[in-house]
Amino acid sequence: MTIIHVIGLGTGLNELPETIRDYIFNADVLVGGQRLLDRFKTYNGEKRIIKGSVKDLINRIKEDLESGRKVTVLADGDPLFFGIGRQLINSIDTNKVIFHPGITTLQAAAAQEKFSWEDIKVISCHGRDNLLPLLQTLVKHDVVGVYTDNIFTPSRIARELIRTGIDIFAITVFENLGEKDEKISNLTLSEAAKKDFPPLNFVILRRTGYPEIPLKIGIDDDLYIHQKGLITKKEIRAVGLAMLSIEDHHVVWDLGAGCGSVGIEASSLAGRGMVIAVEKDINRCNIIRRNIKKTGSWNVSVVNSTMPEGLDRLPKPDRIFIGGGLKNNITILKKAAGFLKTGGRLVIHTVLLKSLNQTTSFFDEVSWPYSITEVTVSRSKKLADELYLKPLNPVFIVAASKNR
Repeated sequence: MTIIHVIGLGTGLNELPETIRDYIFNADVLVGGQRLLDRFKTYNGEKRIIKGSVKDLINRIKEDLESGRKVTVLADGDPLFFGIGRQLINSIDTNKVIFHPGITTLQAAAAQEKFSWEDIKVISCHGRDNLLPLLQTLVKHDVVGVYTDNIFTPSRIARELIRTGIDIFAITVFENLGEKDEKISNLTLSEAAKKDFPPLNFVILRRTGYPEIPLKIGIDDDLYIHQKGLITKKEIRAVGLAMLSIEDHHVVWDLGAGCGSVGIEASSLAGRGMVIAVEKDINRCNIIRRNIKKTGSWNVSVVNSTMPEGLDRLPKPDRIFIGGGLKNNITILKKAAGFLKTGGRLVIHTVLLKSLNQTTSFFDEVSWPYSITEVTVSRSKKLADELYLKPLNPVFIVAASKNR
């Protein structure tokens, strides 16, 4: 049986064991990035550069194996740690793949800085078109390692974090680890944003502070920046979030977001997903951004748009919350419902009987199962040194499931 050997070369130019060298120099085909292939100038077989479609590359490797050609793949560090290893074992019989891991960049960086690395959360920017996975990770982790690429360089990452409003992390950039010109720079994000770095680098972000308000369900109303009256009260907020039944990977729309309180707390449930807060008033959008910074809810994005016109440009949602902006405009509900994924849930808060009737009539029309919950909340207040309960306006919560 023809075997493919996948070799992690680690950092630097350390001497390889003889058996590993044999797998390289006896291969009919040597596959790897240009930098790694250049380390074996005396190899006389076919060199195949990893570029373009990985799927096409793996198909060619499968053809090589079927024809009996010996293939060796070169990778950085451990091929199964943010490397090509996952794609190979997902596409090729695992009995035909043998891995020879090397020292990962993360391990080498930790050794240089002399700290233990088992608690570091690591992500990769390779092949991504945005930094959402990094923003999701920064919400809950104090030390984050980042495998960069030629698009998301250390300076680009720093600029994007600053633009997002993140100022509670410092950045360490490891340049050319294991090489003669190795360099380690401990910088602020502002400093890193202005520098140029060589292509071979790795980044560690370390928390230097914490958000003003811990992100959780049920943040007190007065801790949010908001215009008077334009906030979903925390008790109503908690019930609405429970009705949404948000899972970790979900995309959530908060339509008519106001100060963003529902979307911000939803983000604590959608840790690997994202929340999109849509608000037509630019001043309220700025308030939402300030509340995001106060809570560190970095996976909430703010969209300044009227509805329903702007909805078709957004990622399709698993969950939709409508707490403001519906009023008498049933068109917003109909349009939003059309974008909701099958199996998704839509929750509406309303205090108006007309809106309640419009909402339930629509769900009857499309045959979505729904429930109505009336929530009445009273809060304790002092009167002449005694406590009494002051009621808030009752709110109707309509929760529906898209069954087709």
